[in-house]
Amino acid sequence: MTDHLTAWNDRVESVAANGVAKREIPGAGASFVRVVVPAGVSAPRHSHDHEQFVQVLSGSGILETEQGRKPFAAGSVFHFPAGAWHAAAFETETVLIETNLPAPG
Repeated sequence: MTDHLTAWNDRVESVAANGVAKREIPGAGASFVRVVVPAGVSAPRHSHDHEQFVQVLSGSGILETEQGRKPFAAGSVFHFPAGAWHAAAFETETVLIETNLPAPG
C-alpha cells in the first residue's frame, strides 16, 4: 500500500560516487525525486526518454540546453521534454525536486 503521507527522511537514500544523493517516491508511471547535489559537481550533457520537470529549492549553478547557457538559483524551474539534451554545473550545494513523467508511447 502507498503511504499517503511521507517525509523525505523516511525514504531510502542512494548516494552516487560524486556525492549526489537521491530519495525517490515512485508513483504509477511518474516519480518524484529529491536530489542534493554537492557544490562543484557537473552533470554532463544527457537526455531522457521521459519528460522531466525540476524545481530548484536552494543552490545555484549554470544550466546548458540547446537554448544556451543560463544561470539558475532557488525558485528556478526546468522543463525538459523527452529527448531534450541538457547539462548543468552546480556552483553551490543545490537541492532539487524532479518530477519524472512516463515516456511517451
